[in-house]
Amino acid sequence: MKLDASIGFATDLKDVGTLAQAAEAIGFDAVWTSETQHDPFLPLTHVAAATSHLQFGTAVAIAFARSPMTVAQTAWDLAKQSNGRFMLGLGTQVKAHIERRFGMSWTPPVPRLREYVQAIRAVWTAWQTGDKLNFRGAEYKLTLMTPFFSPGPIDQPNVPIFIAGVGAPLCKLAGEVADGFHVHPYHTRQYLSEVVLPAIVDGAQKADRKREALQIATMAFVALSEKEIAAQRQQVAFYASTPSYRPVLDLHGWGKIGEELGSMAARGRWDEMSALIGDEMLETFVIIGSWADVAEKLRAKYDGLLDRVGLYRPYVPGVEDEQWKALVKRMER
Repeated sequence: MKLDASIGFATDLKDVGTLAQAAEAIGFDAVWTSETQHDPFLPLTHVAAATSHLQFGTAVAIAFARSPMTVAQTAWDLAKQSNGRFMLGLGTQVKAHIERRFGMSWTPPVPRLREYVQAIRAVWTAWQTGDKLNFRGAEYKLTLMTPFFSPGPIDQPNVPIFIAGVGAPLCKLAGEVADGFHVHPYHTRQYLSEVVLPAIVDGAQKADRKREALQIATMAFVALSEKEIAAQRQQVAFYASTPSYRPVLDLHGWGKIGEELGSMAARGRWDEMSALIGDEMLETFVIIGSWADVAEKLRAKYDGLLDRVGLYRPYVPGVEDEQWKALVKRMER
């Protein structure tokens, strides 16, 4: 498994170059940004400029908040700037965020994301080959590309596209059309082996592909101190209260706990919710241990299932550097 890192949710742009150089020196295989407090693409121009071999990508950028043309252009520029080290990670988000946070329209996400990925690739093909752009779908129609607006071919045109999700339909879509899949941190080994992977394989077979055509990645929940155990108990309670993540609980027979947590969340009883997350449930979702044994526990949870893994905690230069370096070496063994 490759070891990746999150470069944080609130990193100041002026610090990203230094951070990326430090991450490359630590030995991470890739760094990922997310769409939370900041745009996920802007920091990556600094990563590309400051590093020479570190891969990087979005985990994730919200597809339905953007035109596929604008995403295609940003990804193309980042791929060219970095000599092919950029990976485009796309997510759908939920209806409330698309409509009320981004002010965009909502339609069923699986067919729309399939078309979105196809549209981006159609644009890239037009730029690389000079052929006419003629993509016509139910959601997106892209038929105009004059030479003035085409950036032209690049040396590394095969930009990997990852998609993200929790439920089986998006996993199946990844197997069908994507180069990678970002597994949501809220998962269990059983859910990976019984739901995620079979759905990916099903989608891959539908498209006459093999599972090995995709890289499967995640950022794993970990707790390496008593304080972090309490924080992760709250984290699991938050996700378990959300109906769209309920299938993970149902697989383990914890659906009623999810319903109770959802009711508590609706009444704003956030501080009380973590009490419903017992030790067995917590240890099913979260790797609990120390820096010395986290590599072994990552392998125990993910060997045979994932290709890339990181910890659900941001890498911050100068903070835990020696622990990160040791983890990189242990993961290489």
